Amino acid sequence: MIYAAGYDPAAPTGYFDLDTQAGKQALFILISAIAGAAILFIEPQFFKTISYLIYGFSIFLLLLVMAYGAVTNGALSWFELPGGFKFQPSELAKLATCLSLATYLSSQNSIKDTRTALVAIGIFMIPCILVVLQGDPGSAIVFFALMIPLFREGLSPILYVIGIVLVLLFILGLIYDPLQVMVFVMLIASAIGMINLSPQLWWRISYAAVLLSALLFFKEHTLYVLLGTGGYLLATLVMNFITKKRELSMSLLVAAIAMSAFTYSINYLFYNVLESHQRDRLNVWLMPEKADPRGSYYNLRQSKLAIGSGGLLGKQYLNGEMTQGNFVPEQHTDFIFTVVGEEQGFIGATGVIILYMLLLLRISIIAERQRSKFTRVYAYGIAGILSIHLLINVGMTMGLMPVIGIPLPLMSYGGSSLLVFTIMIAILLRFDSQRLLFFR
Repeated sequence: MIYAAGYDPAAPTGYFDLDTQAGKQALFILISAIAGAAILFIEPQFFKTISYLIYGFSIFLLLLVMAYGAVTNGALSWFELPGGFKFQPSELAKLATCLSLATYLSSQNSIKDTRTALVAIGIFMIPCILVVLQGDPGSAIVFFALMIPLFREGLSPILYVIGIVLVLLFILGLIYDPLQVMVFVMLIASAIGMINLSPQLWWRISYAAVLLSALLFFKEHTLYVLLGTGGYLLATLVMNFITKKRELSMSLLVAAIAMSAFTYSINYLFYNVLESHQRDRLNVWLMPEKADPRGSYYNLRQSKLAIGSGGLLGKQYLNGEMTQGNFVPEQHTDFIFTVVGEEQGFIGATGVIILYMLLLLRISIIAERQRSKFTRVYAYGIAGILSIHLLINVGMTMGLMPVIGIPLPLMSYGGSSLLVFTIMIAILLRFDSQRLLFFR
């Protein structure tokens, strides 16, 4: 696919021509294969022993790149190497953070302890913040995938529910007026309080009628609806307070205020703090009608056209008109999936996704059969990082996710990404080969 993305029918080159991206990637594949094979001969305990050392080194590189790195696509996150090669420290940080998190959790009795949970979250938040400071929020989001092994080890589901709610409020706060979102939040809080007061069916029906009536006048009378809904919520909370359900009453009040404040702050930050190019990226995702079709929306529009033009069976290898015409920017890296969509069609694109799903399934099976807590956490960390990369990369080529610029694992052009993902999987295979002996 990388070869197809850079193929020129007027001047065809070989697959292994080092002057081309395909040739360089072939070299990266060879180096990665050698590194992966070498890892299979290293004792598993070695990786646990040096995990904190690798983590510290990766943090040092993340700091160093901000002083001596090169800017690529607006992000100060690359080291320039001889021969035209580049190295991205954030890729190494993913591996190092996985190992360190696994080492730490394997030494603790339970993640339900507050201190243990905070330290575990801090382990991946440190590199995440440093990557954000480099101007690469896409790579930073990947570190949140390490919440998956924390969930497997017993971290409270409430935190994940809160996270999902905040994401939804973030999206709604950008698409709709903050007052409209506040009305919706208050209606939900009122419904919970009213159902708690009287769970009979007629209360629910009457509340649904109130909700529908409010929504009918949502756009034209938002302020009046907000005041009415606020009064309704207050009455509901007072009734809960009088009936001795004070804890629920206070919880609903605090939640409604916090969620409303969060929604308003998101809207304010978007229009008054973010720079224009940052707003453009979010507009392309959530409000494409506001994006410039020849500017910020161009990449995504071309990506959709390329994938859609492939039809069921595709235009066949090296016959993609949009691919050969270079109509899709960054097609060999972030938008490599568009080459699959155009040249291999729906069948080929679905096949690629199935292969990734089988890989993730296999990693999950390996994780669950481990006797070592260290290996289990590490395996789920890899599964989380792979799944986030897959979800965001494929999703952004179709407009389902924001265009934040992260590679498709093992497929996009890039030596750093390919090498680190290969090493990640090789280490897991080595751990699994010693699962009956490697207990700690």
